[in-house]
Parts: sequence; C-alpha cells; structure tokens
Amino acid sequence: IPMISPSSTNPKVTEVGDYIFRICFIDPFQGLVMAKFAANTLKVKRIAILQDVKTDYSVGLTNFFRENFIKLGGEITSEESYSQGDKDFNAQLTAIKSKNPEAIYIPGYYTEVGLIARQARKLGITVPLLGGDGWDSEKLWEIGGEALNGCYYSNHSSTDDPNPILQKFVVDYKARYGGQPDAMAALAYDAALVLIDAIKRAGSASPDSIRMALAATKNFPGATGSITIDEHRNAVKNAVVVEVRNGKYLFKESVAP
Repeated sequence: IPMISPSSTNPKVTEVGDYIFRICFIDPFQGLVMAKFAANTLKVKRIAILQDVKTDYSVGLTNFFRENFIKLGGEITSEESYSQGDKDFNAQLTAIKSKNPEAIYIPGYYTEVGLIARQARKLGITVPLLGGDGWDSEKLWEIGGEALNGCYYSNHSSTDDPNPILQKFVVDYKARYGGQPDAMAALAYDAALVLIDAIKRAGSASPDSIRMALAATKNFPGATGSITIDEHRNAVKNAVVVEVRNGKYLFKESVAP
C-alpha cells in the first residue's frame, strides 16, 4: 500500500520500501541550503554549531551542514551540545563566544532555540543564529522574542512567499481554522493533492497502479512549490530561507536543489 510522508526529512525513511514516498525535501539538502545561505548570502566564514545530541534530526543536520560549509570554504570554530528539554545553555554559549564565530548554527527545535536565543543575547552574542525546519512554529517568537530578530532558518515554505497556490492555501486555511498555517500544514495539503493526482492518473484503485503514478509525478504545482518525485521516491524541490523579524516569519530567498 503506498504511503506518503508529508514531513519526514530523514533520508532513511524512503529506503524502507518501494511504496514509501515523501513530499518534503531531505536533511542532506536542508544542510546544504543553510551552508550556501551562510557562505553566499550572509558572507560569513566562521560558524559555531550548537546541536541537540539526543535527536537524530539535529545530529544529522549538523553533519550535513558541517560537511557542506567546509566544502564552501568555511570554518567551524567550535561544536557544543545539549539535550532536548534542557533549559540552561550558558556554559555552551560562553564557550562558543570565546571563539568569535560570525554566526551560530542551531539545528534543534523551537522549544530550546527560543531559550538559547535569549541566553545568547544576554551574554552579548549578537551574531545571527541559523537553523532548520525544527524552528517552524508560531511559538518560536513567544519563547525567544526580540532575541530572534535577524535570525534565519531553512523551511519547506513561507506564508510570505508570493507563490499563488500557497497564497490561496493560506487564505483558505485562515478561513477554516484561523491563524497562520505552518509549513507542516502546507506539506500535508500537498501530500493529499499529489496522492489525488496520482489516483486520477492511475485510473485505478490498485496499490501497484497508484505507486507507479506517484513515482511518475513531475513538476506538480503545490503550495510548497513544484514537486517532482525522483528514483528514490524523494521530492525534488526548492527550499526557502525564512528570516525572523518582529514576530513575523519573512520569506528571504528560495534555494534550488
């Protein structure tokens, strides 16, 4: 039976079987996106990393970011760690500050990132903080507040993106549920649309026919961008970089595979 994951970014997910697909990009690409953004857009050469060693997500993103940033000529000044649920990051941030990085990459979840941002600013660390899609939540600003101004993270979509399909989704979502949809909502919407499209093209309810139609998906116009399924059943698509500014999550740029 075909299965589509809207949001599983770990590359191992689709390796389990030929019937497993995903609509989101994978972590190796997400790490590359922020490495490129740091090197080419922010023009920084020296970055520190603060990772959550208890989650495969954070450890994986750290590895992909480190590898690509070094390939682009960057230097990792230091690597510090924490565990999900921690509240005090002062020791790690003090160690990071002593190495004078130009930015800090924090591939964790918004629950810790907001606290880290506040504590970093209190210690006098003013450089940009960078992260991944684990930052994506309206609660990020509630936790971190103004300490997050001028920080950036990679994501699957941004409600600030002018993509007309996304903008229609945002309007419809607000009308039904109230509030802004996050990227996970947009990915789930796209997963349903891609599946419906595959069923129509298959002309059958046969799992094998639907699987083949899903595998043949090319340039499908979704809310999170144009979606093509590759030979590994992963979605080939752009990522976006989001800037946090005064409680808003602003579209900064789109990065192609």
